[in-house]
Amino acid sequence: MKENCAIKVEGAGYGIIMSSDENKLFGGRIGKPKVAICPKCGEVSIYVEDVQKL
Repeated sequence: MKENCAIKVEGAGYGIIMSSDENKLFGGRIGKPKVAICPKCGEVSIYVEDVQKL
């Protein structure tokens, strides 16, 4: 797996932020998701590096 890739929303200047509380605008942020891609089959896995914030 090729790790530490990024996810970007096409046509938007912002990225994706994961949060533990959808009701808070800036609170509960877990961080940006990372992506791992298998160079053989193309499987994509989304993961979080800092699991302590979960």
